[in-house]
Amino acid sequence: MPRVIHFEIHAADPEQAVRFYSQVFGWEIMKWDGPADYWLIRTGPTGQPGIDGGLLRRRGPAPDPADCQAVNAFVCTVDVPSVDEYVAKATGAGATVALPKMPVPGVGWLAYVKDPESNILGMMQMDRDAK
Repeated sequence: MPRVIHFEIHAADPEQAVRFYSQVFGWEIMKWDGPADYWLIRTGPTGQPGIDGGLLRRRGPAPDPADCQAVNAFVCTVDVPSVDEYVAKATGAGATVALPKMPVPGVGWLAYVKDPESNILGMMQMDRDAK
């Protein structure tokens, strides 16, 4: 059964968000040594229940804070055996593709969909050979 394995925080000012989450929760956040601006978040010790995540620069404008119905949230990523298969399952169940399948070099294949309620979620197929 696919499980949530990762979350992402989208921020207009990533450095400010790093300071905030480090200060408030004591999370260890370090810049990823990969081809994109991305920060890895460690939320606790290995072996303790919970998941780790990432932080990246927001792509597009944030929801208007005056609109109390807008949601501005963390994005969770689900570990799936096949991104293609699960994107097809999701779109068949009413989702739309938010960002098509893309490689995360050395990690795997990632795609984002919007569920029928417009919530974004990620799907990751582990593959260290992804390029």
